[in-house]
Amino acid sequence: MPKVLVVDDEPKILKIIEHSLRREGYDVITALDGSQAIEQFHRQEPELIILDLMLPHVDGFQVCRTVRETSSIPIIILSVRNEELDKILGFNLGVDDYLAKPFSPVELCLRVKAVLRRTRKEESTPTPDSSVFNSNGLYINPSTREVAINDQPVELTAKEFDMLWFLAKHPNKVFTRKQLLYQIWQADYYGNDDAVTVLISRLREKIELDKSQLFHIRTLRGVGYKLTIE
Repeated sequence: MPKVLVVDDEPKILKIIEHSLRREGYDVITALDGSQAIEQFHRQEPELIILDLMLPHVDGFQVCRTVRETSSIPIIILSVRNEELDKILGFNLGVDDYLAKPFSPVELCLRVKAVLRRTRKEESTPTPDSSVFNSNGLYINPSTREVAINDQPVELTAKEFDMLWFLAKHPNKVFTRKQLLYQIWQADYYGNDDAVTVLISRLREKIELDKSQLFHIRTLRGVGYKLTIE
């Protein structure tokens, strides 16, 4: 049974989520604050985290940062704070989905199932095109998921790598945000295409180190993005 860590400072909500997930066959562990969440994460090694943002002691954003220091496990944010800035901050920290309170337990379970299915598929399915990309100083190895720029290694998250690899396989071709959302998160993603904007922004910060380099991620306003290889 997949192990899910649920973090919320409201016992009633925690109980509802725990009951819903257990009914679907998940092994559920809980935490009432950020400190407990970090402790449970290290001790229990869950496969997915459902995380509230407004937590005592350590807030949800800091829990995300701590988890992302050592793990790429999926995180679903569950919060009464439905502001655009919070979503952008969450996606910047590498969360996989965002659900605002009040929420439907049925929808939450569907999202958990979709995220876990997508994550396991990414881990178990070999890359169809395993050829190495090596052009104009940009090196991408899909088998080892290694990236280097001018022979200097670059650390990318799983989604950042997937985005870069997809664009590199289609150089100079423009994709809309909706197309990229589908390609990177697949059809079972419930979020909106703001996640693409944030992911592109993070990727640019890591790979566009020099204006003189011969590859860039270009924005075509009102259209989408492309990886330009000069």
